[in-house]
Amino acid sequence: LVDMDFDGYAIGGLSVGEPKDEMIKVLDYLPEQLPDDKPRYLMGVGTPKDLVEAVERGIDMFDCVMPTRNARNGYLFTSVGVVKIRNAQYKLDTRPLDENCGCYTCQNYSRSYLHHLQRKNEILGARLSTIHNLYYYQDLMQQMRDAIEHNAFSEFKQNFYALQEGK
Repeated sequence: LVDMDFDGYAIGGLSVGEPKDEMIKVLDYLPEQLPDDKPRYLMGVGTPKDLVEAVERGIDMFDCVMPTRNARNGYLFTSVGVVKIRNAQYKLDTRPLDENCGCYTCQNYSRSYLHHLQRKNEILGARLSTIHNLYYYQDLMQQMRDAIEHNAFSEFKQNFYALQEGK
């Protein structure tokens, strides 16, 4: 395939039930096989942790329904892990969803309001949650680009996992 000089390379079949360690094994193998100057697109992979692991291994692009599907179902990605906004603990929580997030949702609505919208199946809940999750993903990718530009990806990754795991 490399001899055919494609404009880029799509990598698929790693997000339909395969164990994560198999995905990592394939991604560890690929960098030496593909040209550095061509984009690498990982199809259908989409947890924040998967994105971090894939970027570390040279992946440039992704597509996935996860941010939008999870948002519609009340699973919201934050700098400190996933918030399941339908849970009762958020009923009276007046804090923003993620205090470190600059999205419209976090700047204007509380966890309790998002909880209410999700519990009542209001379309606004799905919209605000989707706005947040898409912003989170865009911001995560920007943080990784910045870390790469400053030769600080390993520090970024260490900090990312520490926050996600509550350390």
